[in-house]
Amino acid sequence: MIRTFKTHEVRMQEELTGSLWEFEPCEGDYAGTKFQMATPGCFETNPLFANYRGEAYFRKKITAGGNIRIECKGVSHTATVLLDGEQIAQHYNAYTPFSVIKKDLTEGTHLLEIKVDNRFTEKSALHIPNDYMSYGGVSRPVVLEKIGALYFEYVHVKTYHKNGKWTAGVKVAVHILDQKRLIGENVVISLQIGGVIYDWQLLSDKGDRQILSTELIFEDVQEWSPDSPKLYEVKLQAKVGDIVMDDLIDRFGFREIKVQGKEILLNEKKFRIKGVCRHEDHPDYGCALPYAAICHDLMLIQQMGANSIRTAHYPNDEIFLDLCDELGILVWEENHARGIEEPEMRHPLFETQAENVIREMIMNHFNHPSIYIWGILNECASETELEDHAIKNNLH
Repeated sequence: MIRTFKTHEVRMQEELTGSLWEFEPCEGDYAGTKFQMATPGCFETNPLFANYRGEAYFRKKITAGGNIRIECKGVSHTATVLLDGEQIAQHYNAYTPFSVIKKDLTEGTHLLEIKVDNRFTEKSALHIPNDYMSYGGVSRPVVLEKIGALYFEYVHVKTYHKNGKWTAGVKVAVHILDQKRLIGENVVISLQIGGVIYDWQLLSDKGDRQILSTELIFEDVQEWSPDSPKLYEVKLQAKVGDIVMDDLIDRFGFREIKVQGKEILLNEKKFRIKGVCRHEDHPDYGCALPYAAICHDLMLIQQMGANSIRTAHYPNDEIFLDLCDELGILVWEENHARGIEEPEMRHPLFETQAENVIREMIMNHFNHPSIYIWGILNECASETELEDHAIKNNLH
């Protein structure tokens, strides 16, 4: 399950997880032995690998061709992605998504491999031994998409009051993969929110990645709040005449967060936070919780009388965020930089890795109205000048 709603009507999208993948550990008694393992999943949930720290391969045959996009929602702790033996991507951090484009792939069957590594090494400033379990595996969905000459990277919607009216600042990122195909074509980028439609003219000679923006004013909208978590869809289409080349659908809510003295205001009203901290962890599933287990947690939290959750201590699965949007539960989403004293904060990769996680967390989860706080450091060396420096750099 990728999201709780459909994000494309035109772009061909296939979840590769939700099935068995071939699993091969690289170390230990079973090195080189091939197993079948459920994905998304953590290999520690297999009794043979309950204490495994090391590298391992997850493999899956895919049928694809042309321009493809592969997105991994979460691989722990690090990922090396190979297609037919060729390395096409690398990524650090278990809790944020990443994607890779492969152009002009020959149509047919191909071998996708994800080499995972859950070791604590000198190359990792954030994944270190701690007081909670840190798992390994393909722990969140992997998605295969077929794309054409261009595709939408994201749409971001920021809502706020302006001159007494609800306003949406919209930013769209478009990637052009084949400029030659678009030369001479009238490419229109169409945005729709409810009954409001706005069009841009795409200029194919203005670079491979273009950022489009606008500000739209709305009348008679329903605000998002815990009591009434109203969600709106934002729909994008890239069209040449009547042909839709790509599309993207996301959700957002009309809500505004402000701080006034010691008070947090939601839609100009004081809001009392009654919250809990929650780990993504389960005795049967590790950190790869299925939809029903996530729902169960949220039902318990709501029945306790809480209205807010802190994602201790890392960005969460987007399924969790989708459900919080739908249920009206506020979220403090946290970066994966926690419990680190000054010597560890002086790690040469600390600032870079922490900043990358923050950027990936915010860029990917920007539209969720449930998120009202971005946490950038937790239980670090707060009494030192070093943390002040790190905070200023991360905020910048």
